[in-house]
Formats: sequence, structure tokens, C-alpha cells
Amino acid sequence: MFWSVNQSLLSGFGMTLLIFILTLVGSLPLGLLISFGSMSRWKPLRWLCRTVVWIIRGTPLMLQLIVIYYGPGLLFDWPLMERFTAVLVAFVVNYACYFSEIYRGGIEAIPKGQYEAGQVLGMTKKQIFFKVVLLQVVKRIVPPMSNEIITLVKDTSLARVIAVYEIIWDAQVYIKSAGLIWPLFFTGVYYLAFSGLLTLLFGRIEKKMDYFRC
Repeated sequence: MFWSVNQSLLSGFGMTLLIFILTLVGSLPLGLLISFGSMSRWKPLRWLCRTVVWIIRGTPLMLQLIVIYYGPGLLFDWPLMERFTAVLVAFVVNYACYFSEIYRGGIEAIPKGQYEAGQVLGMTKKQIFFKVVLLQVVKRIVPPMSNEIITLVKDTSLARVIAVYEIIWDAQVYIKSAGLIWPLFFTGVYYLAFSGLLTLLFGRIEKKMDYFRC
């Protein structure tokens, strides 16, 4: 029984891991684009981006999952989106908005004097950003970014709200079918192990960047 349960949990954890990876792949670059929009000098774009970020950060991810999956069908009579696709859309948009604020905070924290010094030296805006600003921004955003990424590991469990079979869903099956609750607790081992690995990884990244003083 232990091995059969463990194989089922491994399958569910594979889905959890897939949601985690694809969310990062989509949300990290999208968050950077949204942060640039939030800092844009063109007011309509800036207010649009900030309004979207405000709405997404101010409402629960669970609500966003339900709206994205059921909303188009109920409002416009469109066919329901594939469940896994709805999960990815909700997670990518949600985390992109959070990441955008981290990016924006890191970029705006760089003293304007560094931009001006680069211009005096004849550097273009692109050169200033990539050669002067970027490393400082990365160092500043690593700690808050690591917190959000570790939170994402746990938030993947919300996919079960629209019946995407991740690890907790698989564990709950055994409560109904076999009256076993220990598989549900055992899922905590998977989450703790994965979060622990990420914590060690980000800790090493922070140490690697200790040489760079902001």
C-alpha cells in the first residue's frame, strides 16, 4: 500500500512541478514587461498596468482561477477553456503582477546619479541598463523574488479548485476510497523537500552576489 500510494503521489507531484515550471517560464518575462509599462511615461499605459496589478494583487488567486475557467462560458457562452490551460493563465497572470512590482521596486531603487554618470560617459540607455543597472537590480530582487517563488510551490495546490489533479487531489482520493489520511500528510514531505531545495538554491545565489555591493 505504501508504494502504490507513493507512486500515485509522485504522479501528482509531477503535475505540481509542471505547473510550477510553466508558471515561472511565463510570469518572469511577463512581469518584466508589466513593470516597464507601470513605469512608462505614457500615462494611459502606466495607469492600465497599475490598475491590472492592483486588481490581481487585491483578489484571491482562487477567485481568479474560477473566473478564468467559468467566466467566458457564463458571460459570452464560449466553450470552457481546457482546465490545465486555465490554471496556467491564472497562475502566470497572477505571479507576473507580483513579480512586476518586485522588478519595479528594484529598478526604481537604483540612484538616478548612476544613470546620469553613464550618460556623461557617453553610454546609451541600453548600455547603462545592462552594464550598470542590471546587476544591481538582480541583487536587490533576489530575496523578495525567492519568497514569491517558494510561495508558488504551495499555491500550485489551488489547481484542484477546477479539478486539475495535482498532488493533494491524489492524496485526498485515498481518504474517500480507503479511509487513509496519512497520504494527505505525506504530501507535506514533498512540499517541504522542494521548498527546502529552492531555499538552498536561492541562498547560494545570494552568496554568489555578495561580491557586488549596491
